[in-house]
Amino acid sequence: MARCEQGYLCEICGDEVHNISDSDLYLRFVIGELRSGQLLSSRERHLRCNPIMAQFIEHPEFEPVFVEGDFDRRLLDENDVRRRVELVTRGWLRLQEIFQLPQPIPLPLYPLPEFINK
Repeated sequence: MARCEQGYLCEICGDEVHNISDSDLYLRFVIGELRSGQLLSSRERHLRCNPIMAQFIEHPEFEPVFVEGDFDRRLLDENDVRRRVELVTRGWLRLQEIFQLPQPIPLPLYPLPEFINK
């Protein structure tokens, strides 16, 4: 995240996204949905402010999110949901790992291995 007086503001709630561990923007980068050049021009959200993405995080340390309506994962193909859960959860775990590192790492090393250099 930017190291300045105020970090990115969530486009949904307007509050600051305090760190990368709660960043929808960086989660999308880590799982290969955004390129590094898009980080500065894309809108930021807290993970929970994007429930369509957050519903795919399955981990004991992340309270489950449920979506009602057309984008409810319970209405989607089970195989697609399983793949999405695996990817998004791995991405979320990567964010937690990056946030807890004692020293910053270069941005190109943030993504999951299969998305580095893509």
